[in-house]
Amino acid sequence: MAGHSGSRRVIYAALAGNLAIALTKFAAAAFTGSSAMLSEGVHSLVDTGNGGLLLYGMHRAARPPDRTHPLGHGRELYFWSFIVALLVFALGAGVSFYEGVIHIMAPEPVVNAKVNYVVLALSFVFEGSSWLVALKEFRQQKGRQGWFEAVRRSKDPSVYTVLFEDSAALLGLVVAFAGILSAELLEIPELDGVGSIGIAIILGATAIFLARESKGLLLGEPASPEVQKKVLAIVQEDPAVQRANGILSVHIGPEEIVAGLSIEFEDHLTAPEIEACVERLEARLKQEMPQISRLFVKPQTTGTWEQRREAIAEASDES
Repeated sequence: MAGHSGSRRVIYAALAGNLAIALTKFAAAAFTGSSAMLSEGVHSLVDTGNGGLLLYGMHRAARPPDRTHPLGHGRELYFWSFIVALLVFALGAGVSFYEGVIHIMAPEPVVNAKVNYVVLALSFVFEGSSWLVALKEFRQQKGRQGWFEAVRRSKDPSVYTVLFEDSAALLGLVVAFAGILSAELLEIPELDGVGSIGIAIILGATAIFLARESKGLLLGEPASPEVQKKVLAIVQEDPAVQRANGILSVHIGPEEIVAGLSIEFEDHLTAPEIEACVERLEARLKQEMPQISRLFVKPQTTGTWEQRREAIAEASDES
């Protein structure tokens, strides 16, 4: 799992920043009585726990295949990413919304608001530093793709999850500042609670987006078109292959792909010669495309492959 070194660096940076920020925010909330600051403390604490869950998921996903999981444990990362999205929604957004409603119904004036401003400013610096680390790593991964296209096509949720959490955190800090400042200047303490509800909306939207992306990975997403084309090109070059009909693939981890190939072999080949061809293909793909962790080959005529592909396309259109 060497490919996760960048992801781990991003998560460690976020963990360190979020833990320090959470403790500072809770202290400021207790000192000033600010609802928005308390919501921000909960937000940072949830983010800290989420970073730990992502690291745990990466550790579990790195385990080798066994009898109960013959294709490996790569999807553990996708599972824990989904749990992270649920926690952002249930704990982050839920607690923030609750705090906001309570402080609107029973408003209390914020005391020593300057403490909140100092904490928010420091938090913005720390969160911004973590955000820049995640942004740099994500830029390297996305290449020339657009931002949302890169997230949609990414098979590694660890980096973009931290990036979106940090982005939500920065927006939440701005909302918290606006709520506390407006409550002080206008002498309307309810606005502090409104700030908490604004933070809840930001966290809820972030959680829904992350959950949607994690759901797709859990259900199984195919390899990118570029990867599929390269596999078929390699297969087609073998002299025993008359035609590489197509490929069915699914990601079971960011760098782990299970691929099923439909191949029409030359008619004159014997069974041992077909077996030798399959072994050659496995060896070459392992060398040139190590992300293909499992390969299954089905001898099949081109006509049969086309019929089954059309049936799959029709089923997709109906759904």
